[in-house]
Amino acid sequence: MTTDSAPTARAAFSSPSIAKPTLLREGGGAREYNSYLLYALVAGVPYLLKRALGLSLGTYFVLAALLALPIGALTLVVHSWIVRTPTDQIGALPNQPIEAYMTILDKELKAKYHGSRKIPMEEFFERYFDGDIDLTGDALEMFEKRYDWAIFPITLNVARFFLLQWIPELLWHSKKQDETQVRDHYDRGDDFYAAFLGDRMVYTSGLIGDATRRETLEELQDNKLRDVCERVQMRAGDRHLDLGCGWGTLAAFAAKNYGTHSVGVTLGRNQTAFGNARAAAWG
Repeated sequence: MTTDSAPTARAAFSSPSIAKPTLLREGGGAREYNSYLLYALVAGVPYLLKRALGLSLGTYFVLAALLALPIGALTLVVHSWIVRTPTDQIGALPNQPIEAYMTILDKELKAKYHGSRKIPMEEFFERYFDGDIDLTGDALEMFEKRYDWAIFPITLNVARFFLLQWIPELLWHSKKQDETQVRDHYDRGDDFYAAFLGDRMVYTSGLIGDATRRETLEELQDNKLRDVCERVQMRAGDRHLDLGCGWGTLAAFAAKNYGTHSVGVTLGRNQTAFGNARAAAWG
Protein backbone atom coordinates (compact mmCIF):
# COMPACT_ATOMS: atom_id res chain seq x y z
CA MET A 1 0.00 0.00 0.00
CA THR A 2 1.32 3.44 -0.90
CA THR A 3 0.33 6.92 0.15
CA ASP A 4 0.96 10.39 -1.17
CA SER A 5 1.27 11.97 2.26
CA ALA A 6 4.57 13.61 3.09
CA PRO A 7 6.78 11.96 5.71
CA THR A 8 6.41 13.35 9.21
CA ALA A 9 9.41 15.42 10.27
CA ARG A 10 11.20 14.04 13.33
CA ALA A 11 11.56 16.41 16.26
CA ALA A 12 15.08 17.39 17.17
CA PHE A 13 16.26 15.26 20.08
CA SER A 14 17.47 16.98 23.22
CA SER A 15 18.61 15.62 26.58
CA PRO A 16 20.58 16.97 29.54
CA SER A 17 22.72 13.82 29.37
CA ILE A 18 24.44 14.69 26.11
CA ALA A 19 25.78 17.75 24.36
CA LYS A 20 23.68 18.61 21.34
CA PRO A 21 25.82 18.76 18.16
CA THR A 22 26.25 22.31 16.95
CA LEU A 23 27.50 21.53 13.45
CA LEU A 24 26.26 18.51 11.48
CA ARG A 25 28.63 17.97 8.58
CA GLU A 26 30.14 15.12 6.62
CA GLY A 27 33.44 14.91 4.81
CA GLY A 28 34.09 13.65 1.31
CA GLY A 29 33.85 9.88 1.07
CA ALA A 30 32.67 6.98 -1.06
CA ARG A 31 29.93 8.86 -2.88
CA GLU A 32 32.53 11.33 -4.20
CA TYR A 33 34.75 8.49 -5.47
CA ASN A 34 34.57 7.97 -9.22
CA SER A 35 34.39 4.22 -9.88
CA TYR A 36 34.20 4.76 -13.63
CA LEU A 37 37.60 6.44 -13.54
CA LEU A 38 38.97 3.44 -11.67
CA TYR A 39 37.60 1.04 -14.29
CA ALA A 40 39.07 3.17 -17.07
CA LEU A 41 42.49 3.22 -15.43
CA VAL A 42 42.50 -0.52 -14.70
CA ALA A 43 41.68 -1.22 -18.35
CA GLY A 44 43.56 1.68 -19.93
CA VAL A 45 46.98 1.62 -18.25
CA PRO A 46 47.75 -2.01 -19.20
CA TYR A 47 46.47 -1.30 -22.72
CA LEU A 48 48.83 1.65 -23.10
CA LEU A 49 51.72 -0.52 -21.92
CA LYS A 50 50.70 -3.22 -24.38
CA ARG A 51 50.68 -0.73 -27.26
CA ALA A 52 53.93 0.93 -26.24
CA LEU A 53 55.83 -2.33 -25.76
CA GLY A 54 54.16 -4.31 -28.55
CA LEU A 55 52.86 -7.02 -26.22
CA SER A 56 50.35 -9.74 -26.98
CA LEU A 57 46.68 -9.72 -26.00
CA GLY A 58 47.30 -12.45 -23.44
CA THR A 59 50.03 -10.35 -21.81
CA TYR A 60 47.56 -7.46 -21.61
CA PHE A 61 45.19 -9.52 -19.45
CA VAL A 62 48.09 -10.61 -17.23
CA LEU A 63 49.14 -6.97 -16.80
CA ALA A 64 45.57 -5.94 -16.05
CA ALA A 65 45.32 -8.55 -13.31
CA LEU A 66 48.68 -7.61 -11.80
CA LEU A 67 48.14 -3.86 -11.92
CA ALA A 68 44.49 -3.71 -10.82
CA LEU A 69 45.24 -3.66 -7.09
CA PRO A 70 48.13 -1.12 -7.25
CA ILE A 71 46.08 1.15 -9.52
CA GLY A 72 43.07 0.90 -7.20
CA ALA A 73 45.22 1.70 -4.17
CA LEU A 74 46.80 4.68 -5.92
CA THR A 75 43.42 6.12 -6.90
CA LEU A 76 42.26 5.85 -3.28
CA VAL A 77 45.35 7.71 -2.06
CA VAL A 78 44.96 10.48 -4.63
CA HIS A 79 41.21 10.68 -3.97
CA SER A 80 41.80 11.08 -0.23
CA TRP A 81 43.99 14.13 -0.86
CA ILE A 82 41.85 15.94 -3.44
CA VAL A 83 38.28 14.99 -2.45
CA ARG A 84 36.02 17.93 -1.77
CA THR A 85 33.51 18.20 1.06
CA PRO A 86 29.93 17.57 -0.16
CA THR A 87 28.10 20.81 -0.88
CA ASP A 88 24.66 19.63 0.31
CA GLN A 89 25.41 20.40 3.95
CA ILE A 90 23.34 22.05 6.65
CA GLY A 91 25.26 24.91 8.22
CA ALA A 92 28.53 26.51 7.25
CA LEU A 93 31.95 25.95 8.73
CA PRO A 94 33.20 28.67 11.08
CA ASN A 95 36.23 29.23 8.80
CA GLN A 96 38.47 29.94 11.74
CA PRO A 97 42.28 29.63 11.61
CA ILE A 98 43.84 26.47 13.00
CA GLU A 99 45.16 28.52 15.93
CA ALA A 100 41.56 28.88 17.19
CA TYR A 101 41.50 25.15 17.88
CA MET A 102 45.02 24.22 18.91
CA THR A 103 48.42 25.51 19.93
CA ILE A 104 51.22 23.91 17.93
CA LEU A 105 54.33 23.82 20.10
CA ASP A 106 56.78 22.34 17.60
CA LYS A 107 58.28 25.12 15.43
CA GLU A 108 58.66 23.03 12.27
CA LEU A 109 55.12 21.69 12.54
CA LYS A 110 53.79 25.20 13.19
CA ALA A 111 55.53 26.43 10.05
CA LYS A 112 53.64 23.79 8.03
CA TYR A 113 50.18 24.31 9.53
CA HIS A 114 48.99 27.78 10.38
CA GLY A 115 46.13 30.06 9.44
CA SER A 116 43.89 28.25 6.96
CA ARG A 117 46.35 25.38 6.38
CA LYS A 118 44.59 22.24 7.60
CA ILE A 119 46.48 19.41 9.26
CA PRO A 120 46.00 15.73 8.30
CA MET A 121 44.13 13.99 11.10
CA GLU A 122 46.67 11.17 11.37
CA GLU A 123 49.49 13.65 11.81
CA PHE A 124 47.44 15.64 14.32
CA PHE A 125 46.80 12.80 16.74
CA GLU A 126 50.32 11.39 16.44
CA ARG A 127 51.84 14.78 17.22
CA TYR A 128 49.29 15.39 19.97
CA PHE A 129 50.35 12.16 21.67
CA ASP A 130 53.98 13.24 21.26
CA GLY A 131 53.20 16.45 23.16
CA ASP A 132 53.71 18.76 20.18
CA ILE A 133 50.09 20.05 20.16
CA ASP A 134 47.83 21.45 22.88
CA LEU A 135 44.07 21.90 22.55
CA THR A 136 42.81 25.42 23.15
CA GLY A 137 39.21 24.59 24.04
CA ASP A 138 36.69 21.82 24.67
CA ALA A 139 37.64 18.63 22.82
CA LEU A 140 34.05 17.72 21.89
CA GLU A 141 33.34 21.11 20.35
CA MET A 142 36.69 21.03 18.58
CA PHE A 143 36.02 17.67 16.94
CA GLU A 144 32.49 18.65 15.92
CA LYS A 145 34.23 21.36 13.87
CA ARG A 146 37.02 19.05 12.66
CA TYR A 147 36.45 19.81 9.00
CA ASP A 148 37.38 23.40 9.77
CA TRP A 149 40.94 22.51 10.79
CA ALA A 150 41.66 18.96 9.57
CA ILE A 151 41.81 16.91 6.39
CA PHE A 152 41.61 13.12 6.18
CA PRO A 153 44.05 11.86 3.54
CA ILE A 154 45.87 8.53 3.38
CA THR A 155 49.26 9.68 4.65
CA LEU A 156 52.61 7.92 4.31
CA ASN A 157 52.31 6.55 7.84
CA VAL A 158 48.84 5.15 7.12
CA ALA A 159 50.07 3.51 3.91
CA ARG A 160 53.13 2.12 5.70
CA PHE A 161 50.95 0.65 8.47
CA PHE A 162 48.61 -0.92 5.91
CA LEU A 163 51.40 -2.47 3.83
CA LEU A 164 53.90 -3.48 6.50
CA GLN A 165 51.67 -4.34 9.46
CA TRP A 166 48.01 -4.79 8.60
CA ILE A 167 48.45 -7.00 5.51
CA PRO A 168 51.19 -9.23 7.03
CA GLU A 169 49.11 -9.72 10.19
CA LEU A 170 46.09 -10.57 8.07
CA LEU A 171 48.04 -13.15 6.05
CA TRP A 172 50.04 -14.66 8.92
CA HIS A 173 47.74 -14.69 11.91
CA SER A 174 48.24 -16.83 15.01
CA LYS A 175 46.80 -17.37 18.48
CA LYS A 176 50.10 -16.21 19.96
CA GLN A 177 49.82 -12.96 18.02
CA ASP A 178 46.34 -12.34 19.45
CA GLU A 179 47.54 -13.10 22.95
CA THR A 180 50.54 -10.78 22.68
CA GLN A 181 48.53 -7.89 21.27
CA VAL A 182 45.65 -8.18 23.73
CA ARG A 183 47.84 -8.52 26.81
CA ASP A 184 50.18 -5.74 25.79
CA HIS A 185 47.17 -3.50 25.35
CA TYR A 186 44.83 -4.45 28.19
CA ASP A 187 47.23 -5.54 30.93
CA ARG A 188 48.78 -2.11 31.32
CA GLY A 189 46.56 -1.35 34.30
CA ASP A 190 42.86 -1.22 35.07
CA ASP A 191 43.24 2.24 36.60
CA PHE A 192 44.16 3.58 33.16
CA TYR A 193 40.91 2.31 31.63
CA ALA A 194 38.77 3.17 34.64
CA ALA A 195 39.78 6.82 34.18
CA PHE A 196 37.64 7.07 31.03
CA LEU A 197 35.40 3.98 31.08
CA GLY A 198 34.05 4.61 34.55
CA ASP A 199 32.92 2.07 37.13
CA ARG A 200 31.28 -0.29 34.62
CA MET A 201 34.51 -0.78 32.63
CA VAL A 202 32.67 -1.26 29.34
CA TYR A 203 33.24 0.23 25.89
CA THR A 204 31.00 1.45 23.04
CA SER A 205 28.01 3.59 23.90
CA GLY A 206 25.38 4.52 26.43
CA LEU A 207 21.63 4.73 25.94
CA ILE A 208 19.46 7.52 27.31
CA GLY A 209 16.63 6.14 29.41
CA ASP A 210 15.13 9.40 30.68
CA ALA A 211 15.43 12.41 28.40
CA THR A 212 14.14 14.77 31.09
CA ARG A 213 17.14 14.52 33.42
CA ARG A 214 20.89 14.19 33.30
CA GLU A 215 21.79 10.54 33.72
CA THR A 216 25.20 9.39 34.95
CA LEU A 217 27.66 7.50 32.77
CA GLU A 218 26.88 4.35 34.75
CA GLU A 219 23.14 4.77 34.20
CA LEU A 220 23.64 5.25 30.47
CA GLN A 221 25.78 2.11 30.28
CA ASP A 222 23.32 0.10 32.37
CA ASN A 223 20.58 1.18 29.96
CA LYS A 224 22.65 -0.21 27.11
CA LEU A 225 23.39 -3.49 28.89
CA ARG A 226 19.71 -3.89 29.72
CA ASP A 227 18.76 -3.19 26.11
CA VAL A 228 21.17 -5.88 24.85
CA CYS A 229 19.77 -8.44 27.29
CA GLU A 230 16.19 -7.61 26.34
CA ARG A 231 16.89 -7.77 22.61
CA VAL A 232 18.31 -11.29 22.84
CA GLN A 233 15.49 -12.23 25.24
CA MET A 234 17.65 -13.43 28.10
CA ARG A 235 15.78 -15.43 30.72
CA ALA A 236 16.69 -17.12 33.99
CA GLY A 237 18.59 -20.33 33.35
CA ASP A 238 19.76 -19.36 29.85
CA ARG A 239 23.36 -20.23 28.98
CA HIS A 240 25.21 -17.12 27.82
CA LEU A 241 28.70 -17.08 26.26
CA ASP A 242 30.42 -13.71 25.72
CA LEU A 243 33.49 -14.05 23.48
CA GLY A 244 35.90 -11.15 23.86
CA CYS A 245 34.11 -10.08 27.01
CA GLY A 246 36.58 -7.41 28.10
CA TRP A 247 36.18 -6.89 31.84
CA GLY A 248 33.14 -9.19 31.90
CA THR A 249 30.60 -6.45 32.51
CA LEU A 250 27.86 -7.83 30.24
CA ALA A 251 28.28 -11.37 31.59
CA ALA A 252 28.08 -10.16 35.20
CA PHE A 253 25.14 -7.86 34.45
CA ALA A 254 23.16 -10.60 32.71
CA ALA A 255 23.80 -13.11 35.49
CA LYS A 256 22.86 -10.63 38.21
CA ASN A 257 19.76 -9.11 36.62
CA TYR A 258 18.45 -11.91 34.40
CA GLY A 259 19.58 -15.07 36.18
CA THR A 260 21.62 -16.39 33.26
CA HIS A 261 24.55 -18.79 33.47
CA SER A 262 27.03 -16.43 31.84
CA VAL A 263 30.64 -17.15 30.87
CA GLY A 264 33.00 -14.50 29.55
CA VAL A 265 36.16 -15.26 27.55
CA THR A 266 39.11 -12.88 27.24
CA LEU A 267 42.87 -13.17 26.69
CA GLY A 268 43.61 -10.31 29.09
CA ARG A 269 44.91 -11.43 32.50
CA ASN A 270 43.82 -8.20 34.20
CA GLN A 271 40.41 -8.40 32.61
CA THR A 272 39.98 -11.98 33.80
CA ALA A 273 40.85 -11.08 37.37
CA PHE A 274 38.63 -8.00 37.31
CA GLY A 275 35.69 -9.87 35.80
CA ASN A 276 35.89 -12.70 38.32
CA ALA A 277 36.10 -10.24 41.20
CA ARG A 278 33.10 -8.31 39.90
CA ALA A 279 31.05 -11.47 39.38
CA ALA A 280 31.76 -12.47 42.98
CA ALA A 281 30.89 -9.00 44.27
CA TRP A 282 27.62 -8.96 42.33
CA GLY A 283 26.70 -12.41 43.57
